Amino acid sequence: MRPDRLPPRLGAGRVTSVAALVGLLLGVGPASGFSPGKASFSIRANGETIPYEVFALFLMPGQRLEVKSVGSGLTDLEMTADGVAVQRAAPGRWIWQAPTTSGLRVLRITDVATGRTMTLNSFVLVPATALEDGYLNGYRIGSYPAQPFRGLSAYRPPRGFVEVTEANRSTPVSPHFTLERFLCKQAGGPPQYLILRERLLLKLEYLLALVNAKGIDADTFAILSGFRTPSYNHAIGNVPNSRHQWGGAADIFVDESPQDGVMDDLNHDGKVDLLDAQYLYRLFEGASGSAEHRELTGGLGVYGSTSTHGPFVHVDARGYRARWGER
Repeated sequence: MRPDRLPPRLGAGRVTSVAALVGLLLGVGPASGFSPGKASFSIRANGETIPYEVFALFLMPGQRLEVKSVGSGLTDLEMTADGVAVQRAAPGRWIWQAPTTSGLRVLRITDVATGRTMTLNSFVLVPATALEDGYLNGYRIGSYPAQPFRGLSAYRPPRGFVEVTEANRSTPVSPHFTLERFLCKQAGGPPQYLILRERLLLKLEYLLALVNAKGIDADTFAILSGFRTPSYNHAIGNVPNSRHQWGGAADIFVDESPQDGVMDDLNHDGKVDLLDAQYLYRLFEGASGSAEHRELTGGLGVYGSTSTHGPFVHVDARGYRARWGER
């Protein structure tokens, strides 16, 4: 197992109902041993519904965060912040104010009846106002487009950045991904800085469950490219409104057997090529109409091999449908 991978199957959840349904429709069962890392309850926080035993939140300094339990039949839930109890505002509802200083804070919600917990690794961001001439503490960020793409709020300049240090880089941000997996590939640091969206993490976990429901045993996705600073994005000649710059996109592939830094032979034709990326693309496209996960709507693109990388699939949660590369 490569050092940038999580140990397999953090948590002990069951296969999601969506993943199980996909498996039935495809006529196959889920990959053996895969756990989606589901908690025994779900919560709503920072605009997202979170069902996982471990997840990340990204907050501005001093932000007022409301956390609410989702669904009926819940018993007694308790919440702590860095081990200190947070007073309930109402049954299953808490209000917590993030510190005014950046850093990692750990929120934990416990089902008292079962002892099952949900851990919310909450990153208080460094405000974008700390940028000086495109640098943040010596780390090159660059500048964002002055006008949001299509006028969409998702393309406004970011309000803050996660400061990534040696102490927090391996922090889990979802059951099958850690913070460092999304770092920009440019030189510099520590510290380094990135942006990461909760909705992208939700989409990656959803797609990983789908892959395993198809019978592909994958503990995680390999990430060819996660966050990109505008400076790095420009240097590699990418489009100026790439979702990677806002922490909302990932270029991914399955790299399990063997773990060699390139896509696996998913269609079992004895070769690793564009057809394997198209296999993933079509699997993801077939699940894109799920009403249960309509909020994950976004971009999907397929890419073949070059002299520097193998085939991969681009996914994002931009809020509207976009497709490219597939014929």
